[in-house]
Amino acid sequence: MTPEALATLHGRCFTVPRTYTAAEFAGFLASDTCFLCSAAAGFALGRSVADEAEILTIAVDPDHRRAGVGRGLLTAFEAQAKARGAVFIFLEVAAGNDAAIALYQAARYRESGRRPGYYRYPNGHREDAVMMEKSLSSS
Repeated sequence: MTPEALATLHGRCFTVPRTYTAAEFAGFLASDTCFLCSAAAGFALGRSVADEAEILTIAVDPDHRRAGVGRGLLTAFEAQAKARGAVFIFLEVAAGNDAAIALYQAARYRESGRRPGYYRYPNGHREDAVMMEKSLSSS
């Protein structure tokens, strides 16, 4: 997927607090530490350094949700992270994103903390970020 295609899909999936631009995606893709797992209806983007990987975003086209695309992208991300030497994955997700939290919990991620008021909405609302983690050595 091109940076422009990634930005377009990301924009269809997320509106708050803001989406990544094509230039930001190009920067991620140019980095040795970042990697992308893509499917026809979505992608997972993250980075790995030493024995840790971080999921930056998983985006699934709204017209293709609840069909296993997110689960497949998460599985592919974990496999690629492991191949890069990661033994631990972490992420942050909005506390109100019940679908994403359920996906991560089903994949054996556990809550490791919260960042109060981390996400800022245009209307002034703030939402906590739920920090989650998973050990790949037990999967």
